[in-house]
Amino acid sequence: MNYDFDRAINRKGTGSVKWDHVDDLFRGEGLLPLWVADMDFESPPEVIAALGERARHGVFGYTMAGHESREALVAWFRDRHDWRIDPSWLLYAPGVVPALNILIQTLTGPGDGVIIQKPVYHPFMTSIEKNGREILNNPLLLEGGSYRMDFDDLARKAADPRARLMILCNPHNPVGRAWRREELLRLGEICATRGITVISDEIHCDLVHPRHRHLPFASAGGECLMNSITCLSPGKTFNLAGLQIADLVIPRQELRQAYRDALERLGIHGPNLFAIEAARAAYLHGAPWRDALMRYLMGNLEFLREYIDSSMEGVTLIEPEATYLAWLDFRDRGLDGKGLKRFLRDRARVALVEGRVFGDPEGNGFARINFACPRMVLDEALERIRGALGKA
Repeated sequence: MNYDFDRAINRKGTGSVKWDHVDDLFRGEGLLPLWVADMDFESPPEVIAALGERARHGVFGYTMAGHESREALVAWFRDRHDWRIDPSWLLYAPGVVPALNILIQTLTGPGDGVIIQKPVYHPFMTSIEKNGREILNNPLLLEGGSYRMDFDDLARKAADPRARLMILCNPHNPVGRAWRREELLRLGEICATRGITVISDEIHCDLVHPRHRHLPFASAGGECLMNSITCLSPGKTFNLAGLQIADLVIPRQELRQAYRDALERLGIHGPNLFAIEAARAAYLHGAPWRDALMRYLMGNLEFLREYIDSSMEGVTLIEPEATYLAWLDFRDRGLDGKGLKRFLRDRARVALVEGRVFGDPEGNGFARINFACPRMVLDEALERIRGALGKA
């Protein structure tokens, strides 16, 4: 099929966080939103058809995901990522961020430490702090235009007697790394030696760029499998974030039971019926759409790369290996902190996520841009930034 990713879809008036609430959230006016991580594209037609068929049934009583839904997920990860997931390892979550909060509450106590790697997806930080736990930061190192893990520092953080969990972002948001086997193995060895369970957020796993691959942490080898909890969701891949569905892969029985008990205490029993239908249809029939999506996104990334190189002196693209998010370095323009935030909002009139949200000082002078939009929207945003830079 041909998919028209160039078609601009008016999302205003739909309650869209990205479009309807951008001016209020950023305290600006007339902002073009390329910030929150959802896409401005329709979901796969098979998903839309499945939701329509279920809606036409007209009866929306209590519903449970059946065997077919679980097998669709298992087959997807077997075929796409060469990962054999035992269906008994799977448990539902009402989104990855709620799962992180539940796991932190369940597997740690007040004052315990959770290792993260800034700059990183900011709900990692709030999930730790709002639950009364301590952040143990193992900052990533930017060298030669790419980020790497600091394993010596990770070993020191893992040796902290407070350390109980580590949250890994794989692939990494916002810096776009798709971690290699040797990196995952070394991280896994350090954590296993210290009895630290690794929660791997792999929500962007199907958005890895050509010439790179996604390696699930649990499948890297060594002790990674039994010392892991993997967070999965079709939300990013198929633009289903509003349906609030995720799955946890928990191979170790005692961890699985602890999470199951936590869900029961909270009265959380399973996804809503539309989330079930959407996820099943996406995993069963969404592969051609996903492949076409990636071709379009790579075109957008090339457009972004060439635009920056030709028209934005002093701005650097940190080359992503995964995701539809790009990490832009404005430091050579003398823009950082509140100055960068004001520049993007007040002068360029674009809504990007200012880098300090992902960690300060690690993100200071950076901004994250979402390029999962029609190319005309990306073009307009870049033109706004270019024009504002010319006046700076």
